[in-house]
Amino acid sequence: MRWINTRPSNGARLALMLTPFLLVLVAYAMGSAARLADNANDKLLPGLSGLAGAINRLAFMADARTGEYMLWADTLASLVRLFSGLGIATLVALVLGMLIGMLPYVRALLSPFVAAVSMVPPLALLPILFIVAGLGETSKIALIVIGVTPIMIRDLALKAIEMPREQIIKAETLGGSSWQIGLRVVLPQILPRLITCLRLQLGPAWLFLIAAEAISSDSGLGYRIFLVRRYLAMDVIFPYVAWITLLAVAMDWLLDRLRVSLFPWSDLEKQA
Repeated sequence: MRWINTRPSNGARLALMLTPFLLVLVAYAMGSAARLADNANDKLLPGLSGLAGAINRLAFMADARTGEYMLWADTLASLVRLFSGLGIATLVALVLGMLIGMLPYVRALLSPFVAAVSMVPPLALLPILFIVAGLGETSKIALIVIGVTPIMIRDLALKAIEMPREQIIKAETLGGSSWQIGLRVVLPQILPRLITCLRLQLGPAWLFLIAAEAISSDSGLGYRIFLVRRYLAMDVIFPYVAWITLLAVAMDWLLDRLRVSLFPWSDLEKQA
């Protein structure tokens, strides 16, 4: 039997999925124990009990100065910026991606420009954004929008262009206008791709958010990480990094479930 034709059972799939995480956890515990055995005050790899204590302090104990629960306050600040940036980027990408993919004149006008803009390193624009838009929320949200929108536009435009020409011809034969073809033929077929595209841009969006918060902010997950780094507070940095990862994974999973729920015909894994 060829390996390419074998599929794991549900139990085996779960075990395989958990194995890398458990190996990382075991490796960390062993490395931490070895360093703490040599130096009980070592800060580079705090023990699991130290991490648990830090999580308890950050998430379940109010800060003495502000009265806020630090982890939740930072999470709320970061998520507001992230959702604002991704929301604007999604709307712009959907409209421009459809227009570029559907209309040859718009494609000739905007496609080369969008392609060029997508090659600009977004982080290189951060100082310009701070100068133009200030150090407030606008520049942070703008960085996310600039960082992910061009890629999403190109992806959606290509999806629209790849649609079978026969579908457009049939819609035209039935008397559909360009507006009707866009709403009733093109839009339903690129919406699943829009959700997938948004999933693929979650990682870059988090990167741009953390970078902006690290440079200029007074709250947020990225701000907290770069604030405590000067004290080598790895017991704070590790939980924050793990929490950011967990948030990103949860968002990715929820978006995928949304796609399958709204567009079950797009679930390629079940079709396979």
